[in-house]
Amino acid sequence: MVSLIRSTAAAAFLLLPPLARAAVDVKEMPDRVRIEIDGQLFTELRFAGAPHVYYWPLIGPDGVKMTRAFPMAEEPGEERDHVHHRSMWFSHGQVNGVDFWGEDGSYGSKAPPHPIGKIVHDKIVEAKGGAESGVLRASQKWVAPDGAVPVTSVQMLRVYQRPATERLFDFEVTLTAAGGKDVLFGDTKEGSAGLRIAESMRAQGAKNTPGAGHIANSEGDVDKAVWGKRAKWVDMSGPIGGKVYGIAFMDHPGNPRHPTRWHARDYGLFAANPFCESEMDKAQPKGAGDFTLKAGQSVTFKYRLLLHGGDAAAAQVAERYAAFEQGQP
Repeated sequence: MVSLIRSTAAAAFLLLPPLARAAVDVKEMPDRVRIEIDGQLFTELRFAGAPHVYYWPLIGPDGVKMTRAFPMAEEPGEERDHVHHRSMWFSHGQVNGVDFWGEDGSYGSKAPPHPIGKIVHDKIVEAKGGAESGVLRASQKWVAPDGAVPVTSVQMLRVYQRPATERLFDFEVTLTAAGGKDVLFGDTKEGSAGLRIAESMRAQGAKNTPGAGHIANSEGDVDKAVWGKRAKWVDMSGPIGGKVYGIAFMDHPGNPRHPTRWHARDYGLFAANPFCESEMDKAQPKGAGDFTLKAGQSVTFKYRLLLHGGDAAAAQVAERYAAFEQGQP
């Protein structure tokens, strides 16, 4: 009888539906946090072995890698410029006179124009998967060369479960003036929420050769004309493996100084910069982009990124931005 009961129980267990696995998984590891969508890698927060934290790789539709591998890995055909362009990151080039944008190797044999600081990982605040989305929230310390910490930050990634034809996530950064002192984010083009796209997507290739990619913004500017302009969104698109893909980078309407200026270069740099005026618009007085954060106060910048097939028009980026404005995924 006992054997019969056990057999019946085992059979019943086998008939139970499998436990639902979260569509977006967020996994803590010793030197990184891994985010997967339906069991496949989407990105990792990397916080070891570099002067600032970063997210690499960014995996788009069809499993294509949409950001440059250098300097994290060697890939044939990639240029080795701008070692600080680590896939996706947030930093700034003048914070109380300290450069948190560049690295020791960024200036070659030249002396850096400002002392170089580091943005170091502090702790994981939240790491939670889910059927509809997953959330990663981590804190950082901005450490100056003298050991002072003028700024602390919390970076948040909310990754949405979407069809395999796209990837959609929100990127938020909250900056806090630490150490009991005001913090000045200086007027410089070297900032702030940045991406370095896959080499084949570039609008300009290596050694000033023509590229196969294109840049467009919400105001109708294209390619080189996008640099330094204010826009609600910017999209970079180009071929990867013979098929066109794009990345739309959106500035939330609630952000300070919206619509932001864009440090969007045709060689593949792609950054929203709310702290620049005079270096992007010579009609502005020097220091017009300076932003002072009072001691103990915080400011949050919110962005959305859409990794899509085709160019901006094919992906209906303008319509997707309207959904972002309305608080929809």
